[in-house]
Amino acid sequence: MVSRLSSPVIPSGDMPMGEMNTTPLIDVMLVLLIMFIITIPIQTHSVGIDLPQTPVTPQQPMPDPVKNKVGVDADGVIRWNGSAVDRLTLRQYLAASLRMPVEPELQFQPDAAARYLAVDEVLADIRRSGVTKLGFVGNERYRDF
Repeated sequence: MVSRLSSPVIPSGDMPMGEMNTTPLIDVMLVLLIMFIITIPIQTHSVGIDLPQTPVTPQQPMPDPVKNKVGVDADGVIRWNGSAVDRLTLRQYLAASLRMPVEPELQFQPDAAARYLAVDEVLADIRRSGVTKLGFVGNERYRDF
């Protein structure tokens, strides 16, 4: 006697496939991911500063230039030779230093806790002024930062 509840035996090769083929889906997702990565604009924000590239030879007579120091405090206060100034006064000081017979060296030393925006604005002002003798002071403090 044959039970009616039992299912007929179907060979394994003739069974319908119950899984979805995910390979095309993954291919489409990878192509879309690559397209999104290519279309994302590159986020670059920098201030280009041309530093002197020629080494100073000891045979050349070097005048003793006046050294001005510009700093940015952690509070965003701009300091010119130790005294607080605003950006307009800084631009005036930079223009006055460029009118001297020998351009004085400008030493830039921002505080480690200073906001990037404040430092960036001061560097942009220095670049726009046309200063050619610029040095970064105190970078050795950040060697192990």
